[in-house]
Amino acid sequence: MQLSLIALTLSGSIAATAGSVSSTPTYYKDIAPLMQNRCQECHRSGEVAPMSFMSYDQVRPWAKAIKNAVLTKKMPPWFADPHFGKFSNDRSLSQHEIDTLIAWIDGGAKEGDKKDAPQPRQFAEGWQIGQPDLVLQMPIAVDIPATGVVDYTYVVIPTGFTEDKWVQFAEARPDARSAMHHVIAFLRPPGNHWLKDAKPGVPFIPEHWGGARDQAKQDKPAGQANKASLEDQLPGELLVGFAPGLPPTECKPGEAKLVKAGSDIILQLHYTPNGKATTDRSRIGLIFAKEPPQRRVMTMNAMNVFLKIPPGDGNYETHAHATIPQDVTLVNMMPHMHLRGKDFLYTAVYPTGEKQVLLNVPHFDFNWQLAYVEDQELLLPKGTRIECVAHYDNSPNNPANPDATKEVRWGDQTWEEMMIGWFDVSFDAKTDPTQLRQHQRDRSE
Repeated sequence: MQLSLIALTLSGSIAATAGSVSSTPTYYKDIAPLMQNRCQECHRSGEVAPMSFMSYDQVRPWAKAIKNAVLTKKMPPWFADPHFGKFSNDRSLSQHEIDTLIAWIDGGAKEGDKKDAPQPRQFAEGWQIGQPDLVLQMPIAVDIPATGVVDYTYVVIPTGFTEDKWVQFAEARPDARSAMHHVIAFLRPPGNHWLKDAKPGVPFIPEHWGGARDQAKQDKPAGQANKASLEDQLPGELLVGFAPGLPPTECKPGEAKLVKAGSDIILQLHYTPNGKATTDRSRIGLIFAKEPPQRRVMTMNAMNVFLKIPPGDGNYETHAHATIPQDVTLVNMMPHMHLRGKDFLYTAVYPTGEKQVLLNVPHFDFNWQLAYVEDQELLLPKGTRIECVAHYDNSPNNPANPDATKEVRWGDQTWEEMMIGWFDVSFDAKTDPTQLRQHQRDRSE
């Protein structure tokens, strides 16, 4: 049945081509604009895609592969169910774009007249956000072995800011892209003692955060003193991250993330050895807001660290939630799981009891850690509950499953699992976000 449906879909797409495209498209007139708008962000030198699509000579050899990728919806990567939500960064191709590509390929992938070509799209070399105002780079390289397991590594980079800075755009760039699963840049404000034993610039591997949390509970009595100790064991606010498919932090005009004077940026580095020893000096690029913003953007999450996925379970379900303690607007969402991740659902439960599905990802793909940016920011009134539901496939039917015979729990490495529903919110820049931060701490304890 499934194969029949796929066949019908493909034949339907091909049949539609004849009716919707009146003449044989050419590269310069029809395909080059499409490549600029949909492909070149990733398909260019130094970016995540393995091949460049910046010219006809680069695109033409991949014509048949492109046809297969767009018909099966493998490319561009986009996994949101179109029935729920509308997203400004929707990468999916329209039917007309698909028809045009297929007609071009089936018509011989003709080059056409160069006079029809659009002006080349301009990119800042090495950056998606444009040329940064400030680049902060790890001063000491991390050696990544060819094989084995590398624990999460952290690097403290002092900003040296003597005044508060509002960041409108931020981007994380690893050197060793092929051996990097992710980079997360956290903010550590003055007075916070998270990773206090790490020396600035020196790669640091701490004790597991769960162990530190449990030790804090044993050493301190319940109460405020214990809360303060726990706060020092938890990461600070998230500034930007890197993972395959994850876009940089790009706040719209009038919005920005705040970096307090004297803050440090702490990089969390997750390396995945791939058979070739290499080194990494990741960097962070920042573009500052030109004037103080009206709204502040902050990253929150709903997570479940108590995963216990039975061996062979093909549809294990888990839940997480976060209650919003003040009026905010929803900016974006980013579900995160590992290799057994199957699907992920965000639902808003409003104070009135009304429910709204915000995002449904029916086929999660660990290889593409996508963020889904709201086309129009959605008001989440105080008391709104963000509910997340995820399913995992720990069965032999999952080709990505490292071992279907093992019970799986929360852990850093890809053969372990996570369940995090990240989401960004914005609020009046003059509002004290203490409640939001306290909410994050309370749910993590």
